Amino acid sequence: MNLAAAANENLAQYSNWLVYSSMAVYTLAFFAHIAEWVLGGRSKVGRTAAALSGGQAEKAAAPAVTVRQKDGGTAVLDRPKVVTRSAAGTRDVPDGPGAAGHDAQGDVYGRIAISLTVLAFVLEAAGVVARALSVQRAPWGNMYEFSITFTTVAVGTYLGFLFAKKKVRWVGLPLVTTVLLDLGLATTVLYTNSDQLAPALDSYWLWIHVSTAIFCGAVFYLGAVGTLGYLLKDFYEAKVARGEKPGALRSSIMERLPAASTLDKFAYRVNAAVFPLWTFTIIAGAIWAGDAWGRYWGWDPKEVWSFITWVAYACYLHARATAGWKGRKAATLALIAFGCWLFNYYGVNIFVTGKHSYAGV
Repeated sequence: MNLAAAANENLAQYSNWLVYSSMAVYTLAFFAHIAEWVLGGRSKVGRTAAALSGGQAEKAAAPAVTVRQKDGGTAVLDRPKVVTRSAAGTRDVPDGPGAAGHDAQGDVYGRIAISLTVLAFVLEAAGVVARALSVQRAPWGNMYEFSITFTTVAVGTYLGFLFAKKKVRWVGLPLVTTVLLDLGLATTVLYTNSDQLAPALDSYWLWIHVSTAIFCGAVFYLGAVGTLGYLLKDFYEAKVARGEKPGALRSSIMERLPAASTLDKFAYRVNAAVFPLWTFTIIAGAIWAGDAWGRYWGWDPKEVWSFITWVAYACYLHARATAGWKGRKAATLALIAFGCWLFNYYGVNIFVTGKHSYAGV
């Protein structure tokens, strides 16, 4: 028994070492992303400004289809360049070239940042597995375990988008920054020694309910980043369309981001895709509560705020389907909904006592 306890303690220490190692690598990835943005050049043709100021005239003069000769004199029809269109249909703005801005040196730093992020993800995931082995249960029985698992899943989801060839490398810098802040809080304020759950909560529903909640939170986070990016880019595009000239630093950053409409579509699609899973999360939690406490719904703070979050995202999705609430109004609702999720994550767990095992940390 003592040997088993010692082995578990060693695994817990090994898990801590892996998490701290991942934080060190995430820090290197953070600086690499900074270098990508700083050393990468802005678009050489002023993509956004040109599209807003003179793009319409150029588009009218340009042929719809270009005919060129290929091998053997075969005629090939080139498709015209496709540009994204804002939700209101008033601006045709191409997506920016990304943080590197068509600059080879910036692109190298961006690739280094992604490579470091992959390495940090592997280290942190190994730390989560080691924590699970040390407690011999699902590794999300308290706020510390929830945090390290959440950040792992968030980074894994982002890397999954990259692996699927989605152009989301612009998410890298805010993601790595958030992960470092969350892990810093987890390892300093929220850290809890390995321990077992209350018998009522030691159930297979822990794997089902909490794992889906973590995944939903990771996707909601990516949606929130896209929504915030949309609001910033939309204000920038509107300012340029009015003939105003933003500052050089702001222009350099905004012109390399995707168009506002692209960011809006990204945020909407990821939120809409994960919303049914969040619905399942609440239902699974109710079933687990019935098994553990003999009632399906008891207005526990965690239950209440999970439902409030569901209602907030439902309002956002409904607003997107209503013509008068598209654009900035719907985006504001999305950020409010994610704020509800954040309060459910931090506020309820830290400041409110409830039946959930990690309430009060």
